[in-house]
Amino acid sequence: MKISQQRDAARPRARGTERSLARRAELIAIGRRLFADTSYDALSMDDIARQAHVAKGLIYYYFHSKRGYYLAIVQDSVADLVTFAAGGLELPPVERVHRTIDGYLRYAEHNHAAYRTIVSGGVGFDTEVQAIRDGVREAIVATIAEGAYGRRKIDPLARMGLLGWVCAVEGATLDWIDRPELSRDTMRELLVKTLGGALRAIEELDPAYPAPASARRDP
Repeated sequence: MKISQQRDAARPRARGTERSLARRAELIAIGRRLFADTSYDALSMDDIARQAHVAKGLIYYYFHSKRGYYLAIVQDSVADLVTFAAGGLELPPVERVHRTIDGYLRYAEHNHAAYRTIVSGGVGFDTEVQAIRDGVREAIVATIAEGAYGRRKIDPLARMGLLGWVCAVEGATLDWIDRPELSRDTMRELLVKTLGGALRAIEELDPAYPAPASARRDP
């Protein structure tokens, strides 16, 4: 077969692959909304197929099972959140911390369903889902650590202090998107100040991790 014939033969497969990826992404977007409003156990595959207006076999084709579908939804949501919150590598450390918190809040504000899927999920104690969520927390901790201390790898006490702050941010953000009584700017400044408190507490217990100047109280 000539090279030109080989290229022609490959084109339909390429288009088919693009269509498959687009279809898979569409099903994931639908799933984000469905699982955000209804618990995992309450949705059957028949329910999902009916609400997505597709044949049930199509979901099995792309994801193999209901659990596989849910995990793909969580992983997709996680990738968006981490990318959105952890950008701004070119910024000075303090500005990057502010950008990280603002990006996190912006994502939650404009992606309620996906954020709820990441933070509160619906599969109970599924270890694989828990691992995905833990990965988000560790990514945010590493981003904050890099901004505060200039490095991503930190000792256990500093990590626990930042992790506790991240977990508190999750709960506060869930409440905020349900009851947006504060502006995003006010919410961001509140979280920045509570982060300052966490950084000062870490320094008090471990002087090897001094709080940045921006986190110190005025004399």
